[in-house]
Amino acid sequence: MRIVFAGTPEFAVPVLQMLLNSGHEICAIYTQPDRPAGRGRHTRPGPVKLLAQQHGIEVMQPVSLRDSEEQARFCALKPDLLVVVAYGLILPKCILDAPLRGSVNVHASLLPRWRGAAPIQRSIMAGDAETGVTIMSMVSKLDAGPMLHRLSCPILPELSAAELHDRLSVLGAEALKQCLEQIGLPGLHAIEQDESLATYAGKLEKQEALLDWKRPAFELLRQVNALNPWPVAEAGFGEEKLRIWRAALAPAGVRAPDSALPGTVLEGRHVFDVATGNGVLRLLEVQLPGGKRLDAQAFLNAHDCSGMRLSGAVE
Repeated sequence: MRIVFAGTPEFAVPVLQMLLNSGHEICAIYTQPDRPAGRGRHTRPGPVKLLAQQHGIEVMQPVSLRDSEEQARFCALKPDLLVVVAYGLILPKCILDAPLRGSVNVHASLLPRWRGAAPIQRSIMAGDAETGVTIMSMVSKLDAGPMLHRLSCPILPELSAAELHDRLSVLGAEALKQCLEQIGLPGLHAIEQDESLATYAGKLEKQEALLDWKRPAFELLRQVNALNPWPVAEAGFGEEKLRIWRAALAPAGVRAPDSALPGTVLEGRHVFDVATGNGVLRLLEVQLPGGKRLDAQAFLNAHDCSGMRLSGAVE
C-alpha cells in the first residue's frame, strides 16, 4: 500500500516506526509546524518529523488542511491508506475520503470511552481499571468512527500518565500491525460505537493541578498520577508551590488523628505523610520552584515539615 502518515508527538513514533518496517510505501508524512520548545523557546522539529528526516521521507507541515491547494496536494499523492496518530489538526471529509482503503486513527482509549484530547489522563483520574488502544475508521465526528481492532492494558495504581502513555504508544503500534493488511477489505469487520457509552476526555487545564486535601487520598493519588508529566499536581507550601510528582497511599496502619485538618503533614522527618479528607497520602517525589525534583527523604532532610499544613484548591 501507499500510506500517508499524519502524527506529531512522541506517542505517534512507535506506530510510524512499525509502518516503516512493514514493507509498505510511506509516500508522505504530515506533522504540525515546528514550534518553540524548551527553556530557550527555540523552534524545534517534533519527534515524528525527526524520524521522517532520518528515513528521507517528504514531510508536509501545513497550518491547516482546509485550504483547497493543500487538499489537492494531498489527493495527488494517491494514497491507499491514511494513518493518523495524535496529529492535532482537523481533517476535512475530502481528505478522509481520498485514500482508496480509507483513513484510520490510533486512539489511546477503549472507545467509545474517553473520546477527545486527554484520554490517558482522564482514564487515570476516573479510576478506570483498564484502558487500551482502538483502531478506528475516521469520520467527521470526533473519535466516533467504527472500531476495527482494540487491545487493552491494565491501569496499575502506581502508573503515571507518562508511563501509561509509553505503554499505550507501543500497544498502538502492535494493534495496527495486527489489522493493517485487512484494513479496507471485506474480511475486517467494523463495529459501530455505542453512543450511549461515549464519554469525553477534555483537554487538561493548568488550574487542575492544585490538590484539594478534603478529597479522599485515593482520588488525590489518581490526580497526582494523571498530571505527571503535565501540569504536575501541586499544593501550597508556605508562600511557595510544592509540585508533587509521585505519591502513594500510606500503609493501612497509618491514620491521621481526628484533630488533623486536611493538608496537615503528619510525619515530616522520615516520611512525607499528609492528612486528607479520607486516608493519608504519602508524598514520594516533590519539587520547589527553581529546585530539583527530590525524593521525599532528600526533601525532608532540608525541610522539617512536621505539623505544617499544605494549602489546597479549596480552603
